[in-house]
Amino acid sequence: MADRHVAYALIGGGLAAGNCARWLRESGADGAILLIGRESDLPYNRPPCSKGYLQGNESREETLFRSPDWYDEQQVEALTRVSVKQLDLNQRSVELSDGQGVSFDKALVATGAGVRRLSVPGAELEGIHYLRTLGNSDTIRSDASGKRVVLIGGSYIACEVAASLTERGSSCSLVMMESVALSRHFGEQAGRFFEGRLREHGIDIHGDDELERFEGAGGRVTRVITKSGRQLDADAVVIGVGAVPDVRLARTAGLEIGELGGVRVDSRLQTGVPGIYAAGDIAEYQSVVHGRRLRVEHWDVAFNQGKTAALNMLDRDQPHDVVPYFFSDLSNWTSLEYIGPAYEWDREVVRGSIEDGEFTIFYLSGGRVAAALTVGRSEDLDHARRLMTSEAEVHDLAEKLHDASSELASI
Repeated sequence: MADRHVAYALIGGGLAAGNCARWLRESGADGAILLIGRESDLPYNRPPCSKGYLQGNESREETLFRSPDWYDEQQVEALTRVSVKQLDLNQRSVELSDGQGVSFDKALVATGAGVRRLSVPGAELEGIHYLRTLGNSDTIRSDASGKRVVLIGGSYIACEVAASLTERGSSCSLVMMESVALSRHFGEQAGRFFEGRLREHGIDIHGDDELERFEGAGGRVTRVITKSGRQLDADAVVIGVGAVPDVRLARTAGLEIGELGGVRVDSRLQTGVPGIYAAGDIAEYQSVVHGRRLRVEHWDVAFNQGKTAALNMLDRDQPHDVVPYFFSDLSNWTSLEYIGPAYEWDREVVRGSIEDGEFTIFYLSGGRVAAALTVGRSEDLDHARRLMTSEAEVHDLAEKLHDASSELASI
């Protein structure tokens, strides 16, 4: 039996749930809202975990989505350090880890993702870190600043943490399966530019290699051994090899899990059970922009999906038509913005100068813009977004895309 009832149960303490609560209230919801988060912090922005907060340039309070007072003012009950043990779709109720039973009218499942962990010899040694939360960032800052650090992975987390720790006096080495850093998402042209920035600031990069094992002394990691035989001394290790959607609660409850590993939802982010929505890292949704199913892991995606879910909880029939946006900073050395995602493409058109560090790359697939990445030319993204959503054929207009003196608005 439920101990109490709420109109909206938001399961998850991240940006998807936080922004959902905001838009429920701002759009006229007057029922009780319960946000259930298992972390010790209220919903916060995750990018600072590998950037400003890790560097010590941003406070914990500055990372918060909203201040604690906001939740009181908006009459949103926000629980921390509490998880959902069971979700009963038939009874429309949740059993919480603090012993409460709560029934609801509508619910959002936004349980996020966990880090992908590596199982190799020595993985249990102290000094080996993963980054997902503010608490992880605290530990890495304390344990790795000013030391020899080996980072495993060639994408966002590994590259961003390498830059941040370098700023804190660490000597960083990167081991990755990719031949060029960040090339898996952005291609080798862009990857070579970002890798060049990392190398310019003293970061050693070892591509086309793979972790074999960790060695240690006294229970702590001291060396990283790669499959090519490379031996790298390490006082600390940070592993950034991706994330895994946390669908355990959803699967146990009986929600459908899609082919991409997420909770299957429609273009309105509703699951197969009316009134039950999913958003954020776990949502495998039908994209009205891409014409296909997507599951995209990024804070901005979770943020925007929280709004869409809220509007549809209020019967607004709002398709999720936001083009996913990403950004990444390598300290203050350079930054990128990206819209997409493009999982494959057949042509890259560069606008501006990669050598000068001010450029946009349009990723074309079948003659249409599938994604765009920019460094220092943010205004190009609005045009790229327009071309993506209109599905305009630009194959024969590639010269205009390339020519930085031409007007993108004319395409």
